[in-house]
Amino acid sequence: MIIEDKINIVKDILKDKKVAIGFSGGADSTLMAYLSSKVASDTLAITIDNHLFPNGFIEHTKNMSQSFAISHEIIDIDFYNDKEFLSNLPSRCYTCRNLMYAQIKQLALEKGFDFICDGNNISDLVNDRPGILITYKNNFKTPLIEAKLTSKEIHEYLNRNNIPYSRSTTCLATRIPTNTQTTHEKIERISACEDYILANTKCEIAKVRDFGETSIVEVDNINQIFSENKYNQINDELKRQGYKKVALNLSQIDDDESISIDYKDKSFQYQLPYTINLKNTRKQIQSIISDDEEKIELDKITIYKNGLIKGHDLESRELALDTFMEILPKLRRNI
Repeated sequence: MIIEDKINIVKDILKDKKVAIGFSGGADSTLMAYLSSKVASDTLAITIDNHLFPNGFIEHTKNMSQSFAISHEIIDIDFYNDKEFLSNLPSRCYTCRNLMYAQIKQLALEKGFDFICDGNNISDLVNDRPGILITYKNNFKTPLIEAKLTSKEIHEYLNRNNIPYSRSTTCLATRIPTNTQTTHEKIERISACEDYILANTKCEIAKVRDFGETSIVEVDNINQIFSENKYNQINDELKRQGYKKVALNLSQIDDDESISIDYKDKSFQYQLPYTINLKNTRKQIQSIISDDEEKIELDKITIYKNGLIKGHDLESRELALDTFMEILPKLRRNI
Protein backbone atom coordinates (compact mmCIF):
# COMPACT_ATOMS: atom_id res chain seq x y z
CA MET A 1 0.00 0.00 0.00
CA ILE A 2 1.39 3.42 -0.95
CA ILE A 3 1.72 6.24 1.59
CA GLU A 4 -1.16 8.29 0.17
CA ASP A 5 -3.52 5.35 0.61
CA LYS A 6 -2.48 5.07 4.24
CA ILE A 7 -2.90 8.82 4.74
CA ASN A 8 -6.43 8.57 3.34
CA ILE A 9 -7.21 5.85 5.87
CA VAL A 10 -6.21 8.24 8.66
CA LYS A 11 -8.33 11.01 7.14
CA ASP A 12 -11.35 8.71 6.97
CA ILE A 13 -10.90 7.79 10.63
CA LEU A 14 -10.74 11.45 11.70
CA LYS A 15 -13.35 12.86 9.33
CA ASP A 16 -16.14 14.91 10.94
CA LYS A 17 -15.12 13.97 14.49
CA LYS A 18 -14.25 16.14 17.49
CA VAL A 19 -10.63 15.06 17.79
CA ALA A 20 -8.35 15.56 20.81
CA ILE A 21 -4.69 14.73 20.26
CA GLY A 22 -1.85 14.25 22.71
CA PHE A 23 0.49 16.75 21.03
CA SER A 24 4.28 16.95 21.35
CA GLY A 25 5.05 18.63 18.04
CA GLY A 26 7.08 15.62 16.94
CA ALA A 27 6.53 13.95 13.59
CA ASP A 28 3.71 11.62 14.62
CA SER A 29 1.51 14.04 16.54
CA THR A 30 2.23 16.77 13.96
CA LEU A 31 0.88 14.56 11.19
CA MET A 32 -2.17 13.75 13.31
CA ALA A 33 -2.84 17.44 14.05
CA TYR A 34 -2.30 18.46 10.42
CA LEU A 35 -4.66 15.83 9.00
CA SER A 36 -7.25 16.43 11.70
CA SER A 37 -7.20 20.16 10.95
CA LYS A 38 -8.18 19.30 7.38
CA VAL A 39 -11.00 16.81 7.93
CA ALA A 40 -12.25 16.79 11.55
CA SER A 41 -15.16 18.94 12.69
CA ASP A 42 -12.94 20.30 15.47
CA THR A 43 -9.44 19.60 16.75
CA LEU A 44 -7.85 20.13 20.14
CA ALA A 45 -4.12 19.64 20.65
CA ILE A 46 -3.20 18.87 24.26
CA THR A 47 0.42 19.23 25.38
CA ILE A 48 1.85 18.06 28.68
CA ASP A 49 4.57 20.22 30.22
CA ASN A 50 6.32 17.80 32.57
CA HIS A 51 9.41 20.02 33.04
CA LEU A 52 11.60 17.37 31.43
CA PHE A 53 11.39 18.15 27.72
CA PRO A 54 14.05 19.96 25.66
CA ASN A 55 14.15 23.76 25.67
CA GLY A 56 11.75 25.33 23.21
CA PHE A 57 9.41 22.35 23.36
CA ILE A 58 6.32 24.21 24.61
CA GLU A 59 6.86 27.22 22.34
CA HIS A 60 7.10 24.92 19.34
CA THR A 61 3.78 23.22 20.14
CA LYS A 62 2.12 26.63 20.48
CA ASN A 63 3.45 27.78 17.11
CA MET A 64 2.46 24.57 15.34
CA SER A 65 -1.07 24.64 16.75
CA GLN A 66 -1.46 28.23 15.57
CA SER A 67 -0.18 27.35 12.10
CA PHE A 68 -2.80 24.57 11.83
CA ALA A 69 -5.50 26.90 13.24
CA ILE A 70 -6.48 24.41 15.94
CA SER A 71 -7.16 24.84 19.65
CA HIS A 72 -4.30 24.14 22.01
CA GLU A 73 -4.22 23.45 25.74
CA ILE A 74 -1.16 22.97 27.94
CA ILE A 75 -1.32 20.89 31.11
CA ASP A 76 1.41 21.45 33.67
CA ILE A 77 2.48 18.30 35.54
CA ASP A 78 5.71 18.62 37.48
CA PHE A 79 7.22 15.13 37.32
CA TYR A 80 9.79 16.15 39.92
CA ASN A 81 6.99 15.74 42.47
CA ASP A 82 6.38 12.10 41.56
CA LYS A 83 8.61 9.75 43.56
CA GLU A 84 7.81 6.70 41.42
CA PHE A 85 8.87 8.48 38.26
CA LEU A 86 12.06 9.81 39.83
CA SER A 87 13.01 6.30 40.95
CA ASN A 88 13.49 5.63 37.22
CA LEU A 89 12.50 1.97 37.08
CA PRO A 90 12.60 0.04 33.78
CA SER A 91 8.84 0.68 33.58
CA ARG A 92 9.40 4.47 33.49
CA CYS A 93 7.78 4.82 30.05
CA TYR A 94 4.65 3.18 31.44
CA THR A 95 4.71 5.43 34.53
CA CYS A 96 5.25 8.56 32.44
CA ARG A 97 2.42 7.88 30.03
CA ASN A 98 0.10 6.90 32.87
CA LEU A 99 0.64 10.30 34.46
CA MET A 100 0.06 12.16 31.20
CA TYR A 101 -2.80 10.28 29.58
CA ALA A 102 -5.14 10.47 32.56
CA GLN A 103 -4.86 14.27 32.43
CA ILE A 104 -5.23 14.42 28.64
CA LYS A 105 -8.34 12.25 28.75
CA GLN A 106 -9.94 14.27 31.54
CA LEU A 107 -9.38 17.61 29.80
CA ALA A 108 -10.53 16.32 26.40
CA LEU A 109 -13.80 15.02 27.82
CA GLU A 110 -14.37 18.24 29.78
CA LYS A 111 -13.96 20.20 26.54
CA GLY A 112 -16.41 17.93 24.70
CA PHE A 113 -13.87 16.04 22.58
CA ASP A 114 -14.89 12.39 22.59
CA PHE A 115 -12.41 11.04 20.00
CA ILE A 116 -9.10 11.02 21.87
CA CYS A 117 -6.00 9.77 20.10
CA ASP A 118 -2.23 9.74 20.19
CA GLY A 119 0.52 9.57 17.58
CA ASN A 120 1.72 6.01 18.04
CA ASN A 121 2.64 4.47 14.70
CA ILE A 122 3.07 0.84 13.67
CA SER A 123 6.86 0.84 14.01
CA ASP A 124 6.51 1.84 17.68
CA LEU A 125 5.09 -1.62 18.31
CA VAL A 126 8.34 -3.40 17.44
CA ASN A 127 10.33 -1.33 19.93
CA ASP A 128 10.63 -1.65 23.70
CA ARG A 129 8.05 1.00 24.62
CA PRO A 130 5.74 -0.27 27.37
CA GLY A 131 3.80 3.00 27.41
CA ILE A 132 1.60 1.61 24.62
CA LEU A 133 -0.25 -0.32 27.33
CA ILE A 134 -1.50 3.01 28.72
CA THR A 135 -2.80 3.92 25.28
CA TYR A 136 -4.83 0.71 25.29
CA LYS A 137 -5.88 1.12 28.92
CA ASN A 138 -7.36 4.58 28.27
CA ASN A 139 -8.94 3.55 24.96
CA PHE A 140 -7.03 6.19 23.04
CA LYS A 141 -7.45 5.81 19.29
CA THR A 142 -4.37 5.12 17.19
CA PRO A 143 -5.14 6.08 13.57
CA LEU A 144 -1.49 5.86 12.46
CA ILE A 145 -1.34 2.27 13.69
CA GLU A 146 -4.65 1.43 12.01
CA ALA A 147 -3.25 2.78 8.75
CA LYS A 148 0.01 0.81 9.28
CA LEU A 149 2.13 3.94 8.89
CA THR A 150 5.79 3.63 9.93
CA SER A 151 8.01 6.44 11.22
CA LYS A 152 9.88 6.45 7.92
CA GLU A 153 6.67 6.91 5.92
CA ILE A 154 5.47 9.66 8.25
CA HIS A 155 8.73 11.59 7.88
CA GLU A 156 8.60 11.15 4.12
CA TYR A 157 5.07 12.53 3.93
CA LEU A 158 5.81 15.51 6.18
CA ASN A 159 8.99 16.40 4.31
CA ARG A 160 7.36 16.01 0.91
CA ASN A 161 4.54 18.35 1.94
CA ASN A 162 6.82 20.86 3.71
CA ILE A 163 5.14 20.35 7.07
CA PRO A 164 7.63 21.33 9.80
CA TYR A 165 8.03 19.21 12.91
CA SER A 166 10.47 18.89 15.77
CA ARG A 167 12.95 16.01 15.70
CA SER A 168 13.81 16.51 19.36
CA THR A 169 10.76 15.87 21.56
CA THR A 170 11.84 12.95 23.73
CA CYS A 171 11.83 13.36 27.50
CA LEU A 172 15.31 14.14 28.85
CA ALA A 173 14.83 11.56 31.59
CA THR A 174 15.33 8.87 28.92
CA ARG A 175 19.01 9.86 28.87
CA ILE A 176 19.49 8.47 32.38
CA PRO A 177 19.98 4.69 32.79
CA THR A 178 17.09 2.92 34.49
CA ASN A 179 17.42 2.01 38.15
CA THR A 180 19.40 5.19 38.79
CA GLN A 181 17.68 8.20 40.32
CA THR A 182 16.41 10.99 38.08
CA THR A 183 17.29 14.38 39.58
CA HIS A 184 16.83 18.00 38.63
CA GLU A 185 20.61 18.46 38.55
CA LYS A 186 21.10 15.62 36.07
CA ILE A 187 18.35 16.91 33.78
CA GLU A 188 19.70 20.46 33.83
CA ARG A 189 23.19 19.24 32.91
CA ILE A 190 21.88 17.03 30.10
CA SER A 191 19.76 19.88 28.75
CA ALA A 192 22.67 22.34 28.79
CA CYS A 193 24.95 19.89 26.99
CA GLU A 194 22.42 19.05 24.30
CA ASP A 195 21.60 22.71 23.75
CA TYR A 196 25.31 23.43 23.28
CA ILE A 197 25.71 20.69 20.67
CA LEU A 198 22.63 21.78 18.74
CA ALA A 199 23.66 25.45 18.84
CA ASN A 200 27.21 24.75 17.64
CA THR A 201 26.56 22.16 14.94
CA LYS A 202 24.01 21.57 12.23
CA CYS A 203 22.76 18.44 13.96
CA GLU A 204 18.99 18.26 14.37
CA ILE A 205 19.07 15.63 17.11
CA ALA A 206 21.51 15.45 20.00
CA LYS A 207 21.25 13.17 23.00
CA VAL A 208 23.67 13.14 25.91
CA ARG A 209 23.46 9.89 27.86
CA ASP A 210 24.33 10.44 31.50
CA PHE A 211 26.39 7.73 33.22
CA GLY A 212 27.53 9.72 36.22
CA GLU A 213 31.05 10.91 35.49
CA THR A 214 30.81 9.69 31.88
CA SER A 215 28.61 11.00 29.08
CA ILE A 216 27.90 9.39 25.72
CA VAL A 217 26.96 11.77 22.92
CA GLU A 218 24.59 10.63 20.18
CA VAL A 219 23.73 12.76 17.14
CA ASP A 220 22.06 12.36 13.77
CA ASN A 221 25.06 13.68 11.85
CA ILE A 222 28.46 12.41 12.98
CA ASN A 223 30.28 14.50 10.37
CA GLN A 224 29.14 17.65 12.15
CA ILE A 225 31.05 16.59 15.25
CA PHE A 226 34.29 16.14 13.36
CA SER A 227 34.04 19.23 11.18
CA GLU A 228 36.19 22.20 12.13
CA ASN A 229 37.51 20.42 15.21
CA LYS A 230 34.13 20.77 16.93
CA TYR A 231 34.62 17.59 18.90
CA ASN A 232 37.29 19.37 20.97
CA GLN A 233 34.88 22.20 21.74
CA ILE A 234 32.12 19.78 22.67
CA ASN A 235 34.51 17.78 24.82
CA ASP A 236 35.61 20.90 26.66
CA GLU A 237 32.06 22.11 27.23
CA LEU A 238 30.77 18.78 28.53
CA LYS A 239 33.73 18.52 30.88
CA ARG A 240 33.01 22.06 32.04
CA GLN A 241 29.51 20.83 32.82
CA GLY A 242 31.01 18.20 35.14
CA TYR A 243 31.64 15.07 33.07
CA LYS A 244 35.12 13.61 33.44
CA LYS A 245 34.88 11.48 30.32
CA VAL A 246 33.06 12.28 27.08
CA ALA A 247 32.40 9.49 24.57
CA LEU A 248 30.83 9.60 21.11
CA ASN A 249 28.48 6.88 19.88
CA LEU A 250 29.62 6.20 16.31
CA SER A 251 26.18 4.89 15.40
CA GLN A 252 24.19 7.88 14.20
CA ILE A 253 20.65 8.42 15.46
CA ASP A 254 18.23 7.25 12.78
CA ASP A 255 14.59 8.05 13.54
CA ASP A 256 13.38 6.75 10.17
CA GLU A 257 12.10 3.53 11.73
CA SER A 258 10.48 0.99 9.46
CA ILE A 259 9.64 -2.71 9.74
CA SER A 260 11.34 -5.46 7.78
CA ILE A 261 10.87 -9.20 8.22
CA ASP A 262 12.99 -12.27 7.62
CA TYR A 263 10.91 -13.86 4.81
CA LYS A 264 11.75 -17.12 3.03
CA ASP A 265 9.76 -20.00 1.51
CA LYS A 266 6.40 -18.37 2.31
CA SER A 267 7.37 -18.00 5.97
CA PHE A 268 8.76 -15.30 8.23
CA GLN A 269 9.85 -14.77 11.79
CA TYR A 270 10.38 -11.67 13.90
CA GLN A 271 11.85 -11.47 17.40
CA LEU A 272 10.30 -8.64 19.38
CA PRO A 273 12.43 -6.96 22.09
CA TYR A 274 9.89 -7.79 24.80
CA THR A 275 7.95 -10.80 26.06
CA ILE A 276 4.26 -11.34 25.41
CA ASN A 277 1.53 -11.56 28.03
CA LEU A 278 -0.36 -14.44 26.42
CA LYS A 279 -3.33 -14.17 28.78
CA ASN A 280 -4.06 -10.56 27.86
CA THR A 281 -3.23 -11.14 24.20
CA ARG A 282 -5.82 -13.94 23.98
CA LYS A 283 -8.50 -11.40 24.90
CA GLN A 284 -7.70 -9.40 21.74
CA ILE A 285 -7.89 -12.33 19.32
CA GLN A 286 -10.98 -14.26 18.20
CA SER A 287 -9.74 -16.94 15.80
CA ILE A 288 -7.35 -18.97 17.96
CA ILE A 289 -6.66 -22.47 16.66
CA SER A 290 -4.76 -23.68 19.72
CA ASP A 291 -2.71 -22.35 22.60
CA ASP A 292 -0.73 -23.38 25.64
CA GLU A 293 1.54 -21.77 28.21
CA GLU A 294 4.21 -20.94 25.63
CA LYS A 295 2.38 -19.89 22.47
CA ILE A 296 -0.83 -18.98 20.66
CA GLU A 297 -1.46 -20.47 17.23
CA LEU A 298 -3.64 -18.69 14.67
CA ASP A 299 -4.36 -19.61 11.07
CA LYS A 300 -1.02 -18.43 9.70
CA ILE A 301 0.63 -16.84 12.73
CA THR A 302 2.17 -18.25 15.89
CA ILE A 303 2.78 -15.92 18.85
CA TYR A 304 5.36 -17.10 21.37
CA LYS A 305 5.61 -16.02 24.98
CA ASN A 306 9.25 -14.99 24.47
CA GLY A 307 8.25 -12.40 21.84
CA LEU A 308 8.96 -14.48 18.74
CA ILE A 309 6.35 -14.16 16.01
CA LYS A 310 6.27 -16.70 13.18
CA GLY A 311 4.18 -16.76 10.01
CA HIS A 312 3.65 -19.48 7.42
CA ASP A 313 1.81 -20.17 4.13
CA LEU A 314 2.07 -16.52 3.12
CA GLU A 315 2.45 -16.18 -0.63
CA SER A 316 4.55 -13.00 -0.74
CA ARG A 317 6.75 -10.82 1.43
CA GLU A 318 4.16 -8.04 1.15
CA LEU A 319 1.41 -10.32 2.43
CA ALA A 320 3.64 -11.58 5.22
CA LEU A 321 4.51 -8.04 6.32
CA ASP A 322 0.87 -6.96 6.21
CA THR A 323 -0.16 -10.02 8.25
CA PHE A 324 2.53 -9.25 10.82
CA MET A 325 1.35 -5.64 11.05
CA GLU A 326 -2.22 -6.83 11.53
CA ILE A 327 -1.29 -8.87 14.59
CA LEU A 328 1.00 -6.27 16.23
CA PRO A 329 -1.80 -4.07 17.74
CA LYS A 330 -3.39 -7.19 19.25
CA LEU A 331 -0.29 -8.14 21.21
CA ARG A 332 -0.13 -7.28 24.90
CA ARG A 333 3.39 -7.16 26.23
CA ASN A 334 4.80 -7.67 29.70
CA ILE A 335 6.37 -4.73 31.49
